[in-house]
Amino acid sequence: MYIYNLTKSSKYHLKTATTIFFMMLCALLSAQELPPIVKYNSTTYNGGNQNWMISQDQSKFVYFANNEGLLEFNGASWQLYPSANETIIRSVKVIEENVYTGCYMEFGFWKRKSNGKLAYHSLSQAIKSKILDDEQFWNILSYEHWVVFQSLNRIYIYDLDKKNIKIITPPSGIFRSYQTKNAIYFQSGSGALYEIEAGKSKIVSNNAVIKNNRIINVFAKDKDLLIQTQKQGFYTYNAGKCQKFTTQVDNQLASSSVYSSQVLQDGTYAIGTVSNGVYILSNEGKLKYHISQTQGLSNNTALSLFEDKERNLWVGLDNGINCINMQSPIKSYVDDTGVLGTVYCAKMFANKLYVGTNQGLFFKNINSNVNFTAIRGTKGQVWSLFEHGGTLFCGHDLGTFIVNGAVANSIFSQSGTWKFEKVPGNNSILVQGNYYGLSVLSKENGQWIFRNKLSGFDYSSKYFELSDNNQIFVSHEYKGIFGLSYDQAFRKVTNVKSYSAPEKGKNASLAKYRGNIYYAYKEGVYKLDRKSRIFRKDELLSSVFENDEYTSGKIIVDNANKIWLFSKNYISYFSSSKLSNQLKKNSIPIPVTLTNSMLGYENIAQLSTYDYLFGTTDGYYIMNINDLSFNDYDVLLTTAVTNTLNGEPHYAGLNSEGTFKADDNNITFNYTVPEYNKYISAEFQYVLEGFQEEWSDWNAKSNVSFKNLPSGNYVFKVKARFANAALQNTIVYNFTILKPWYFTNLAVFCYFILLLIIARIVHKKYKSYYIEKEEKLIEENNLLLEIKELENQQQLMHLRNEQLSQDVDIKSKELAASTMDLNSKNELLEIIKEDLKKTNTDENRSIKSVITTINKNITGTDSWSVFKDAFESKDKDFFKKIKELHPSLTSNDLRLCAYLRLNLTSKEIAPMLNISVRSVEIKRYRLRKKMELAHEQGLSEYILSV
Repeated sequence: MYIYNLTKSSKYHLKTATTIFFMMLCALLSAQELPPIVKYNSTTYNGGNQNWMISQDQSKFVYFANNEGLLEFNGASWQLYPSANETIIRSVKVIEENVYTGCYMEFGFWKRKSNGKLAYHSLSQAIKSKILDDEQFWNILSYEHWVVFQSLNRIYIYDLDKKNIKIITPPSGIFRSYQTKNAIYFQSGSGALYEIEAGKSKIVSNNAVIKNNRIINVFAKDKDLLIQTQKQGFYTYNAGKCQKFTTQVDNQLASSSVYSSQVLQDGTYAIGTVSNGVYILSNEGKLKYHISQTQGLSNNTALSLFEDKERNLWVGLDNGINCINMQSPIKSYVDDTGVLGTVYCAKMFANKLYVGTNQGLFFKNINSNVNFTAIRGTKGQVWSLFEHGGTLFCGHDLGTFIVNGAVANSIFSQSGTWKFEKVPGNNSILVQGNYYGLSVLSKENGQWIFRNKLSGFDYSSKYFELSDNNQIFVSHEYKGIFGLSYDQAFRKVTNVKSYSAPEKGKNASLAKYRGNIYYAYKEGVYKLDRKSRIFRKDELLSSVFENDEYTSGKIIVDNANKIWLFSKNYISYFSSSKLSNQLKKNSIPIPVTLTNSMLGYENIAQLSTYDYLFGTTDGYYIMNINDLSFNDYDVLLTTAVTNTLNGEPHYAGLNSEGTFKADDNNITFNYTVPEYNKYISAEFQYVLEGFQEEWSDWNAKSNVSFKNLPSGNYVFKVKARFANAALQNTIVYNFTILKPWYFTNLAVFCYFILLLIIARIVHKKYKSYYIEKEEKLIEENNLLLEIKELENQQQLMHLRNEQLSQDVDIKSKELAASTMDLNSKNELLEIIKEDLKKTNTDENRSIKSVITTINKNITGTDSWSVFKDAFESKDKDFFKKIKELHPSLTSNDLRLCAYLRLNLTSKEIAPMLNISVRSVEIKRYRLRKKMELAHEQGLSEYILSV
């Protein structure tokens, strides 16, 4: 017993030592360039952490059996479908048009509806009474027209043709089931390997190796079966015999515990472990890649593996989902430990790859997977690596180093060194840009030494280039461009010219390409005119920064005479055309968010004709620009979602023309190109005919919304491009937004009828109104005519009255004149009479006769009385009125008033009163006094107004 324990203990220690050794070997092998890994965590896909099985449909959508349900990923968006009984989905398998799933005491399939969503159909409900309590379905296999659902207790075989289910119940339960091209196997709880044949289980092997190991997978290899075990690696089985299939990683697999495996299309094997990530082995068992959490995997526990149609390897992890782009032309080295740091430069020199980072200078042998080795004495920031005449120079924060293998010797330490440039025609001199200006390195006696600083210019010279005519151009990020003239001996700067244009700019840079000086900043790329020495904008190169694409003006010229520029969504390079000197633009659609580069410090190292190394903040990636070709993809419309304002969304059918209500006029289209490349994304362009005339700009957004669309017919079109290659198909979706009910044909007809009725009523009303108005107008016109006639009559009457008044006045004057004549006659007769009386009447009888005749002709009645009677007949109430107003008036006053009433002047009144005009005026004055008239009031006017 003691010997047994000692032996057992020795074996244990030997096994532990071996494990440690291979773990150390694994650490050394970790410095390999790996395929890109796309990471999706649970917050990204909004599901559970664990993913138990993976499958893919004909549209290249990927499905995951997740803790929270069925996960669907179309390359642009994730969709989670909870299981029918809200339990963990353990298995998923796409078979033809349907997605089959198995979970806790339930299995069935999902079928896509016309609106793009999946709907679940249970198969197990038909045999619900036969399902064992607490049974879960861990695997789904497809063979001819059968679907096999495997639990840990039984196997359920669903016949797609007959729609019935057959149950196989092994006596000792089932560990796991497997499928090769021509058979379905399972390992029982007792360890024996069985094959399903004719609907029954048939034992294949009861070999001790098989019984004593848990089988993870079974592959067909030539005429043998290749059996993958949990801890003992691979075995081949044929004719009842098991033989060990040795691989380079048997010991690592033993310590890591294999949980999943998959044979890939190229014949390699992917092996997922519980504690050490994923191993990729060649067909011969050699290690190609080991991808663990330290190399970029999200988690070391690979619960499921699946190779999709594009040969990407999907890894369902214990905490998330990863997609490894196995066929990508890009391979990446990721340093999650931070030992290597951010890569600022790289150089392939003397069969070694040198990498300069913020942690120092590292190197490793080319095409080896050994880890990088740090070069002593170079701890700190490395800015550049430059090869000249078989010597490798290192620009460092501490100065300048010459690198020889694993040794770096300092030759300049007065200032940090940015970069180096050759002097045309003189291979023994180099100019270096330092933190405090420019300096010269010289090769003397076969050794490079610091010779002198160029005096007269002390600004930082991060970017500089030598031009003709003894000139150097320097780009300073905060001061702009300087043009320096120097002496022939390279000792001092003789003249400094500061350029006001182009302006200074963030992340600007300057480089020399095909003999021309170029300067790039946010406004574009400018080229120095050799004659005028003025920078002029280069429209072709500046096109890189159009549409707000600028992030960095870094210019890099490689050994193949390509000029590289970087923007927000592209890495662009220009090369000379084979048939002309015209530059040709090539754009690689890799956004800066994925490249993980340090803005302003982008760097490229050409490793071969087509392989380029790009430094990143956590390592680097290598791209083969000649292999940027991809399989054909299709752009797909996934959903068309309509909704009213602030209303619930409605998923429209995609298989026929859409018809939406008038208030369902907010529509969102989701579309995708189901590709899963880490660095290169699809871009889309759309147009909505009937609403817009031109196609949109290219962008990576996979949805578009249109708000408040008017009623009408529309055609929505989407096309896509991938890696700058346009995809062949174009999505076309026709839809109609109906008119609101109040604009429908029936409503318009009703409006027309109602309008006719209203028009009729209005017409009648208007007619009645106008008739009434016409009658009223006629009545008013008649009334106006009557009024006009009355006015005319009144005017005529007034004229007549005026005429009568004038006639009365005339008669009054005639009366007055007659009265005056009469008085004058009587007075004359009286005078004659008196004169005749003085003669002797006795002597002359004839005289008496004359006197008698005179007496007869003298008016007997007093002339005043006659005048008064005639005046009163004309103006009856005058004397009465004037007497009432002025009782003190005498008869003579009344007589004068009567004459004034007749509007007679004083001259006309004087003879009638037989007095002088002066006396009449006196009488008038006295009359005014009696009447007490105001000074400004006229006597005649007053008497006429009474």
